[in-house]
Order: sequence, then C-alpha cells, then structure tokens
Amino acid sequence: MQHYLQFSDLTAPDYAYLFERAALIKKKFKNYEKHQPLVDRTLAMIFEKASTRTRVSFEAGMYQLGGSVVNLTTGDSQLGRAEPIEDSAKVISRMVDLVMIRTFEQTKIERFAQHSRVPVINGLTNEFHPCQILADIFTFIEHRGSIAGKTVAWVGDGNNMANTWLQASEILGFKVHVSTPTGYEVDQSIAGLRSSDSYQVFQDPMQACADADLVTTDVWTSMGFEAENEARKVAFTDWCVDLDMMRAAKPDALFMHCLPAHRGEEVQAEVIDGLQSVVWEEAENRMHVQKALMEYLLLGRL
Repeated sequence: MQHYLQFSDLTAPDYAYLFERAALIKKKFKNYEKHQPLVDRTLAMIFEKASTRTRVSFEAGMYQLGGSVVNLTTGDSQLGRAEPIEDSAKVISRMVDLVMIRTFEQTKIERFAQHSRVPVINGLTNEFHPCQILADIFTFIEHRGSIAGKTVAWVGDGNNMANTWLQASEILGFKVHVSTPTGYEVDQSIAGLRSSDSYQVFQDPMQACADADLVTTDVWTSMGFEAENEARKVAFTDWCVDLDMMRAAKPDALFMHCLPAHRGEEVQAEVIDGLQSVVWEEAENRMHVQKALMEYLLLGRL
C-alpha cells in the first residue's frame, strides 16, 4: 500500500508514469471517452480546511473514474468532536477504498495514514501541497516539454508550495530560484532535502526571475495565518510578480499560481491575465493528475 503525503513519497520513474498516464486520461476526457477503472470504489474526502479546486477536482475526478465520493468536514463528523485521529482512521478506512485529507499540520495526516487500511492522499497541509505541484509540473510538460534542467522562480512566501517545489526539484532534476522576504524563508529541514544543490536563494526577486523558465507564486497569507495578514502585506510589498519580473525571465517563460489569487498583491493583473499565464490550464490539470494518482494508488501501473 502506497500513501501520497508529500512529493518525496514517489520516485522519478513513478512521476514519469503518472505524467504519461495523466496525458492519456486527459485526452480521453477531452474526447468524451469513458475511462472508468474505479467502478465500485469509494473516495472519502476529509476537509478541515475549506476548498474549491481540491473538492471539485477530486470529486469530479472520482466520479469520472466510475467511483463514488463521501465528503466529510469537521462540522458534520466526529473529527470535529475530539475523536482521536487514530480511531477515525481505523473506522473510515474500513468503509472506503481511498482517503483524501486537507488539513493543517502534516503530523495529522501522517497519524491518520499510520492507522489507515487504504491509501491516503495529502490534499494540502501547512507544510506540503503535493497534488498542486503534480499539476503544475504536468502543465509545464504540456507547454514546454520536460522540466529536467529547467529553472523555476518561486517568488513570495516560503510556504507549503515552496517546500513542495524544493522536493520536486531534487527528485526531477531542475533548479528552483527562491526569493522570500526576511523572516519568511524556506526551511530545508521541513522539505527534507538531502542537500541545497537543487535550489538557490535570492534576496532580490528580480534576480530570482532572471532567465527562469517558469515564474510562480502564491498568496501572501495562507489559510491558518490570517492573524498575520497586515504584517505580511507590509513585508511582501516588493514580492508582487509584475511585468518587469516576467521580462527578466526567459521570453517564453510561463506564469503559474495555485489560486485563489489576489490581483495587485502577489501578482499584477497584467501578469495573471496575460499571455504567459497558464493558471486556468493548471487548475484544470489538478483533476487529470489526481485521476492518474488515484488510479495508480489503487491499481498500480496499468
């Protein structure tokens, strides 16, 4: 049994298979061809953090694969009534085939997985967001080919997205240029990297974007950090991805954002709505790569 709790849970050959499989599944979807290998399988989705893209992509994806979905929140289950995570895992995993959890601390999903009889997928935690980076890299491959040897500029908070980009760079052989305000740096120990060879830190976001193949960012204040919002707005003023940063990148550089976005804060409207932006394809691709992932976790390589 394989869980998917962080990007480093799979290997480069695993990802090569998933990206190839996602392309096939997406092609079938676009051609209105049925692809239902998970008939009679059930996905439980557990949300401690609200979501639009995560819920729609997993729920629609599982139905398209022929399965069914049970949606749980802390408000309508024992998860919000002090039942131990371990007990919830033992019960829920006896009734479903797959569990996706979107929560706060990574330790919560790890504790759940330790007591689960079925694969567990990280839909987002404070520390990691592997399904999003899976979609981002698949989107890059669609537009520019292999990401190996390329440069990704991360501009903004050293958050779960940044941590996951660092893991991906070490596994798939590309470079990440990281630029964050002081006090919001990435923590190599959280990402669990063996070395710092796959990334470089820049104080100036413009330098981080220089000759990048992809420029990407996230909101300045992630869910769970709302109390820091005003302080972050001040600290992050110079970390708004604007047209000058995109001009510093390669002429054919792409722009990505995991959404939702705040135009005028972490990104200029001219960038996210511009010709180099692929955010809408990126959002759709969450569904396709997650379909490939769920199929892989339950059936292996086909």
